[in-house]
Amino acid sequence: MSIRIVLCDDHQIIREGLRSLLEKQPDMKVVGEGTNGNEAISLATQHSPDVMVMDVAMPDLNGIAAARRLRESQPRLKILALSMHSDRRFVTGMLEAGASGYLLKDCAFSELSNAIRTVASGGLYISPRIAGSVLQEFVRHTKPTRSKPQKIELTSREEEILQLIAEGKSTKDIATDLHVSVKTVETHRTHIMRKVGAHNVASLTKFAIREGFTTLEG
Repeated sequence: MSIRIVLCDDHQIIREGLRSLLEKQPDMKVVGEGTNGNEAISLATQHSPDVMVMDVAMPDLNGIAAARRLRESQPRLKILALSMHSDRRFVTGMLEAGASGYLLKDCAFSELSNAIRTVASGGLYISPRIAGSVLQEFVRHTKPTRSKPQKIELTSREEEILQLIAEGKSTKDIATDLHVSVKTVETHRTHIMRKVGAHNVASLTKFAIREGFTTLEG
């Protein structure tokens, strides 16, 4: 039986290239393609894939937020992050959100196909080039500390709105995209600013970049 795969990346040329290569594999079938985290969630519901190969930095809803929602709605789905970012925040963010693997986009196709088979069978796959960073993060979190900074907890909706604000979208555009009222967006923005200690959009954007909600890259 073929491994059913959904590809989610905001660059069409990457999706087309991956589809072409993956469909040459006798045990793999690409059943859908998306360009952002919201489409990834919809496609997972529509096609019930075995593996979601997903970018981390995407517009509207990033891979980390999408993975967190998919873990709740599609607990059997295996998520494999495929990203240009090797930064520890992105790697650990995806793994903590529920991803079963993390690869860099400059990997060989043989590594990608191996990773897909590994996570599809229930395993965990981390690119050898970033495995050290993951181990360091694990060790850092398991060391006893006298005082640990309290993690800022945002709701899924707050994370989504924070990303859209950081990407430069207006309150009205955000309300339209999310099918809510302008007042609702303003309320969420106020809550976010209070939680993160921000006083304006610029400081919110800096927080979003620092915490990996967006990279402001195409």
